[in-house]
Amino acid sequence: MKKKIINILTIIFAIGLVYSAYSLIMYKIEEKNTNIQLKKIEENVEVIEIDENGSNNEATQKSNSNMNLVSADFNKLKSINPDVKGWIVVNGTNINYPFVQGKDNNYYLKHSFDKSYNNAGWVFLDYKNNLLNDKNTVLYAHSMRNKTMFGSLRNILKNNWLNNSNNHIIKLSTENENTLWQVFSVYHIRTTSDYIKVRFNTDKEFENFLSMIQRRSYYNFNANVSKDDQVLTLSTCYSKTERLVLHAKLIKRENK
Repeated sequence: MKKKIINILTIIFAIGLVYSAYSLIMYKIEEKNTNIQLKKIEENVEVIEIDENGSNNEATQKSNSNMNLVSADFNKLKSINPDVKGWIVVNGTNINYPFVQGKDNNYYLKHSFDKSYNNAGWVFLDYKNNLLNDKNTVLYAHSMRNKTMFGSLRNILKNNWLNNSNNHIIKLSTENENTLWQVFSVYHIRTTSDYIKVRFNTDKEFENFLSMIQRRSYYNFNANVSKDDQVLTLSTCYSKTERLVLHAKLIKRENK
């Protein structure tokens, strides 16, 4: 009996070891595939910054103003994936990606930008959102260990990110307009859906929503928000039971 128990435990241990090795190999393959996607986008898609005087500079160059708008070549992006909806840049993180929108909030959890199967997923817009026309626009992505997708969003809870006001402006480009958003709340919280509501029936309902998400903030941004504002929400995993969340309000909007 003792020998049987030892044999069973050995088999269980061996299965666990094989599964762990398999999971690690698959994770590395998915990381590699994500990096291939990013490299392809970088090589083929032009992203520029438009300064306040209207002149263009490559987005990789140092900007003279943090209020520069970002604009991406959506013709090239759509040739890779017609589901593309925009481009987002979050200073102080690695987030400088196109984002997509599926027919649900599941598909891009396990598919890359070119729609190939990948557990690393991609940055995607909530399927319920009407792009930048709702009171709350919500973007999701996995928190990857190699800091791709929203893996570097954890930076927003660090003092060196919070104390640099340049990081508090998010740049977002769509096919028809370029926008800037001012961060007013960052936090992590046990998994809930109350911060991802996209539409509101009354001004009072929206004001209560704003009050709730601002009270949660880990840091006081001294930003005023009101019923007239529009909100951008970024959401990712913080742990198995918690979510990491950023909220910003629309401060600048220009048509292309």
